[in-house]
Amino acid sequence: MSKRNTWFVTAIITVIALTLNFATPIGAQSVPGVTPTQILLGGTHPYSGPAAGYATIGKCALAYFSYVNDQGGVNGRKIVYEDKDDGYNPPQALQLVRQQVEQDHVFAIFDSLGTGPNMVLRPYLNDNKVPQLYVATGATQFGADYAKYPWTIGWQANYHDEAAIFGKYLLKNAPNAKIGVLYQNDDFGQDLLGSLKSTLGAKAGQIVKEASYEVTDPDVTSPIASPKASGADTVFIFATPKAAIQAMVTIAKMGWKPQVYLTSVSASQAFMHAATGAGTSAATEGVISANYLKDASDPTFANDKGIMLYNSILAKYPQAGVNPIDANCVYGMGVAFTMVDTLKMAGKSLTRDGVMHAANNLNELDNPFVYPGVKVTTTPTDRFPIREEVLIKYTATGAWKPISALITNRY
Repeated sequence: MSKRNTWFVTAIITVIALTLNFATPIGAQSVPGVTPTQILLGGTHPYSGPAAGYATIGKCALAYFSYVNDQGGVNGRKIVYEDKDDGYNPPQALQLVRQQVEQDHVFAIFDSLGTGPNMVLRPYLNDNKVPQLYVATGATQFGADYAKYPWTIGWQANYHDEAAIFGKYLLKNAPNAKIGVLYQNDDFGQDLLGSLKSTLGAKAGQIVKEASYEVTDPDVTSPIASPKASGADTVFIFATPKAAIQAMVTIAKMGWKPQVYLTSVSASQAFMHAATGAGTSAATEGVISANYLKDASDPTFANDKGIMLYNSILAKYPQAGVNPIDANCVYGMGVAFTMVDTLKMAGKSLTRDGVMHAANNLNELDNPFVYPGVKVTTTPTDRFPIREEVLIKYTATGAWKPISALITNRY
């Protein structure tokens, strides 16, 4: 073949290649996990192991995505949610997420649960510029460290704010309390404990006993007994559901009657019913917690549009093992609502940079699943979407009742 013919053939091939390239829809192949018809999200939850009570969150997020898909999806694309069981084990979570990113090519990681797992995932996802959206943990680091980890953001009320609310309430209503603390010995429990101490300030010395446990411990009978022996009349339970239930039941069986404060992550009606069933109403009556979600078990919300939508979604897209009164299910739909909102804001030409810009500029005043008055808002320098909570107390009738107005920690 002559040089001229060779040049001509090469030119034709180049033109064809360029034509095919321009014919490819934007986002179809250039953005991982995004095609003209779908958005692939990855994530992990503990469907087994010591924190399996939180599996409901992933299931109910999936139910909400199914509802959205049947309404036409997001900007014409259906959400495909690939949620894996990490057993609440950080190395397992990292292995699964690496597979989702490197083999399955997900667009983003959504709502992976737990402080420990997310701390391991955070450097990997940020190094690879993969959005780590709305992590299911209130650990303060996931909002405070945005300069170092710009691809990560939380959703729920953070532990620092929650413990501060508890501490301020205690200082006002029981300033001479003798305080015992049961806390999970990891970033989750230590975050809550540290905030409580800083809020108590000069009165932090009223903490007469700090008792820790490991998430792998079979029970917390021994550590929860030590605050009683130290003379505590007030106990903070900074524990995940299994340990929290055991602690409340053990307190009741000892005949001890301290004022109990319970972190919101273990205050779902499903967990309170379990504690009541194992230890009678003495295990739960009078417990104080904090809340930023609507209570699907509260008759007050029976005609609320958000709870009516919630019930209709569960009826149409039932999830195995899900108790409708479980606040974790309301959480799952609430965070999924924000995820959908974020994808809509990011626009039709979806990119990872675009979705992070949307996540850092939320102004969600209409999330139907959060407590009335709670805002879901962010700015590039305030990466804590939810900063309002109301204090609640558990009654003898098995219901949570508000004992404060909505408290905000926005500055």
